[in-house]
Amino acid sequence: MVKSDEAHPDGARARLLELSQQRGVSLARLSDMLGRNASYLQQFIRKGSPRKLEEGDRRTLATFFGVAEEELGGGGESSQENSYAQTRMRRDPGDWVDVPRLDIGASAGPGALPVSEQAFDAFRFSRRWLAEQGLEGAQLVAITVEGDSMEPLLRNGDEILIDRAPRAFRDGVHVVRLGDTLMVKRVAQAGAGRFALLSQNLAYPPVEVSAEEMEVIGRVVWKGGRI
Repeated sequence: MVKSDEAHPDGARARLLELSQQRGVSLARLSDMLGRNASYLQQFIRKGSPRKLEEGDRRTLATFFGVAEEELGGGGESSQENSYAQTRMRRDPGDWVDVPRLDIGASAGPGALPVSEQAFDAFRFSRRWLAEQGLEGAQLVAITVEGDSMEPLLRNGDEILIDRAPRAFRDGVHVVRLGDTLMVKRVAQAGAGRFALLSQNLAYPPVEVSAEEMEVIGRVVWKGGRI
């Protein structure tokens, strides 16, 4: 049986380069996402080393770009993998939700001014997975955690999804605005019209504010970051 060009290593290299250029993400950044040396994918594309991507790396990249694994060289290894790739190819675009990544940092330290609400990229999530997490109909955006006051729950550089859909307030981890400052804190009611902003890092004392001082931007519902 003759394999398609996309399943051939040369076709996989060309397709990966095309996808990275379309998304505007560097090969070094993609290599870092895989936990590899910064030159890993550059060598794969330019020098053919490794000859083909490892299964886990290929699956991570396919998920990131929202394409079938076959496009990155996943064809032909086994009937199970072929079946998986074909199932992905048959999925309707409506099965996925693109969540914008905003150029905003929510401080987990002393506070930071938001830079811009312009999306520079997106995470793609399965609509089914979101429903399983109770996030069907959520108004999701992704922003970055800055600082250490929420460690070990949230670390500097973690990306978090916040649900901005209007909902009745309940205690939990929220992104809030105090003046021009965005902060991510555990927020708890502290009496009539009062709220306590709590840090996971005990080096940071609680802060109590009035409802008029604070705007709840959204509830933190998911986090992602390197181990």
